[in-house]
Amino acid sequence: MVKTIFLLFVCLMVGNVYAQRMTVEEYVATYKDAAIAQMKRLGVPASIILAQGILETENGNSDLVRKSNNHFGIKCKSTWTGMSVTHTDDAPNECFRKYNTAEESYRDHSDYLFNTPRYASLFQLSATDYKGWAYGLKRAGYATNPRYPQILIGNIEKYNLQQYNSLDGAERIVGNPVASNITSSVITKSPPSEVVVETPKENNVFKKIFSGRKNRDNQFFNRLKAVMVFKGTSLLAIATENEIPLVKLLEFNDLKEDGLLKEDQWIYLEKKHKEGNRDTYTALQNESLYGISQNNAVQLTLLAQYNQMSEQSKVKAGTIIKLRSGVKVSAQPEAAIKTHEVQAKEGLYSIAKKYNVSVDDLKEWNQLNSNDLKMGQQLIIAK
Repeated sequence: MVKTIFLLFVCLMVGNVYAQRMTVEEYVATYKDAAIAQMKRLGVPASIILAQGILETENGNSDLVRKSNNHFGIKCKSTWTGMSVTHTDDAPNECFRKYNTAEESYRDHSDYLFNTPRYASLFQLSATDYKGWAYGLKRAGYATNPRYPQILIGNIEKYNLQQYNSLDGAERIVGNPVASNITSSVITKSPPSEVVVETPKENNVFKKIFSGRKNRDNQFFNRLKAVMVFKGTSLLAIATENEIPLVKLLEFNDLKEDGLLKEDQWIYLEKKHKEGNRDTYTALQNESLYGISQNNAVQLTLLAQYNQMSEQSKVKAGTIIKLRSGVKVSAQPEAAIKTHEVQAKEGLYSIAKKYNVSVDDLKEWNQLNSNDLKMGQQLIIAK
């Protein structure tokens, strides 16, 4: 009798454990937003992230994931300083990374791929090229199983995970109200997590940001694809709107960290040129070298080299800036360019009349797209 009761108890316990096992569909539903957030941040396809998670965790049921929140089987390595657990994998009692949450594991997985040189070529692939990523991970040594790419691709196609690779028409917003210190070469250890907020499609925040604005559509500036973006716009929103990983958008625009734009400016959707489309540029007002690099679509590092300046340099009005290497510039007399500082309530018409020039000339000399002026702005009055 006692033996029978014991067997019934064991069966009930096994049944409860079995009933609590997560299915693949449940795993995907639980973690798809975390995968999408990492795709938006660094560019690893969400389908690849999910397929790896399904495989490495036995769709959320492995002993390792239950005791460590480690969804990708990442071992400690010599550089790991966080929590750890021991787990028998290729060898007994190996050291594996431990996380407080699954989201931390997803973030660390993307950081690990992005910061490991042997995976660098994968980030040149499109986020929709899940097959290229699958085979590339195997070539780079992520897994020893010779069928690793086929397993990932099989899971992606069986469970339609590729649907999460496209941000077009997505009804989710990933916000990052605090600068996350993401640089183009280094991801800091624990920047704030993204917040995923569901919103109706017709109220999508990106439409609010870009609708009703002059020059809102993508344009080619110095033959590059760019968009005019306004002060206060989130860089993550721009990246998401244009289906570009945030880290790439920062790299294209010589920016070091995420956040809100501090002024209206061109934002490039592809890498800037090594040289300008003309030899020189004359500073119109007291500008930053960074601003000049954006206005002329030239990489900031190279622009600084051409002019023997630091990347943080401020440039005085009338200064001639080389946009190409090897250009020779003769010294320019101080009086060669005449400027005017805009005063309160002054407009283009009154300034043009004062100096006996046309409004059209003022707009052309100063590359103005509208008649709006700001107090203190420096205008070229004669060339």
